[in-house]
Amino acid sequence: MESSKAEQVQTISVIIPVYNSEKYLAEAIDSVLAQTCREFELIIIDDGSTDRSREIATSYPNVNYVYQQNKGVAAARNRGIQIATSEYLAFLDADDLWLPGKLAMQMEAFTSNPTLEIVTGFVEQFISPELEPEIAKKYSFPDRPLQGYSPGAIIIRRRALEKTGLFHEDFQGGEAISWFAYLLEQDIKMFCIPEVVTRRRIHGSNISLQNKEGKEKTIIHILKETLDRRRTKNS
Repeated sequence: MESSKAEQVQTISVIIPVYNSEKYLAEAIDSVLAQTCREFELIIIDDGSTDRSREIATSYPNVNYVYQQNKGVAAARNRGIQIATSEYLAFLDADDLWLPGKLAMQMEAFTSNPTLEIVTGFVEQFISPELEPEIAKKYSFPDRPLQGYSPGAIIIRRRALEKTGLFHEDFQGGEAISWFAYLLEQDIKMFCIPEVVTRRRIHGSNISLQNKEGKEKTIIHILKETLDRRRTKNS
C-alpha cells in the first residue's frame, strides 16, 4: 500500500545552498546527517558551481540535488524554500557546521511552545584548520558564541515566511542582514535556546569578509530601508 502524501512529508526541510564549496561541502552534509533528530529531508541547491560540488553532493543517497545558474545565495535559498515539502525549514551554508543536537533541541522548543514561529540558538565562529597562522591572525571575531541572527542558526515555520517574505536577491553578502532586519519588525514569536547550535567557518573566502566595502554599503542601504518603513508605519 502506498503511503499518503502527508505521511511522506518530512518534519524539517534542510536547505544547503552551495557555490564552489568542494573543500567544505562534505563536512557540512555530514553535520546534517549526524543530527540526533532524523526526521528531515536534505535539499542542496547548487548555484552554478564549476568545481566538484555536484560530485560530492550527489555521492550521498537520499539528497535532493538541484542545479541552477549562478544567481547568488539568496536565490539559492529561495529555490530551496520553493522545493521544500515540510512545515519547518532550516538552512546551512556549505562552509559551516551544525552541532549534532541542533534540530532536536530546536524542535523540542517548538513542541514545548506551539505558538513559536522561529527558534534560533547560538553561533560559534572558528578559523578553518587549513589556514596558515599568518593568514588566520588577520581575521578578528568575538571569541564567545553569539545569539544566532543568521539563517544557519534557525528553524522557521513555513507560515512565518508569509510575514517575513523570501530572501532579498539584490543583496550579495547582505541578504541575511536584510531579511533579519525585516523579520525583527514583524510580529513573529521567536525563541533562542541557550546552546551553541552552529559553527561558522572563517576561511578567508567568506563573501562577507571578501567584500567589506560592499557589505558596508549594503548595511547602510538596509538601515535606510528600515527607517523608511518605520516612518511610513508611524505616519
